[in-house]
Amino acid sequence: MPGAGAGTGAGPRTDLPDLDFAVNGARAVRDAAVPTLAFRLAVSRTGGGRVRSVSLVTDVRIAVAHRGYERADRLVMARLFGQPEQWATSMRPLTWARVSTVVPAFDEQTETDLPVPCSRDMDLAVTSYFHGVRDGEVPLDFLFSGTVFHDGPDGRLRTAQISWSKDAAWRLPAELWHEATGRYDRGTSWLPLSSGTYGRLTAHRDRHALTGWDETVADLLARAGTGTGAGTGTDGITGTAAGTDETTGTAAGGAAWTP
Repeated sequence: MPGAGAGTGAGPRTDLPDLDFAVNGARAVRDAAVPTLAFRLAVSRTGGGRVRSVSLVTDVRIAVAHRGYERADRLVMARLFGQPEQWATSMRPLTWARVSTVVPAFDEQTETDLPVPCSRDMDLAVTSYFHGVRDGEVPLDFLFSGTVFHDGPDGRLRTAQISWSKDAAWRLPAELWHEATGRYDRGTSWLPLSSGTYGRLTAHRDRHALTGWDETVADLLARAGTGTGAGTGTDGITGTAAGTDETTGTAAGGAAWTP
């Protein structure tokens, strides 16, 4: 695919900037509103005039097939990709994020931070993946697109598109993701619950004088493991049917979040 600097003549046009990208590192961002990793992005220019700014769009993907999983959580891997004998065909790249950022003016080369949020929503495949992979390196692919604002030969503002072929690869230490997310809400995870399930969970907590949600869920798991949950019904919590509201007996709508 021809890049932004490709012309229709015999050779590439030198009046259009051709950008190249490389990822040189990453760090957990302190005091961000949400868990965030900042990737250090190096940008270099050949051809064309001075770059005034770049409106950059970056797709970040996990190249899951490019590492081994001998020490990973096998239950998580099975939920995401099936059994090991299926991994050769089921391990497709996981989309992590699409990030828009502005690269400030530069001449030949510059570096800037690319902030990528780290969701703790366990319904997302990327979050589940990182919970299953806690050591080693995670192979990442960065795919770039966007618009370059630059000086033309006459000094006027011109624009050019970044070639869709521009990309970069980097291997993220898995512990960095866990460092970034572990700083928030004391390292707890969040699960979306329907209002009916949340109501029954609250009732179980109050009935047994449990002090927190973690203790409540642990108590339910212990009862399920021993089969001694007296008074439990079809949902394993109360005598009401799963999916109904404990106070009204009607189907629950909406969702609640519990840590």
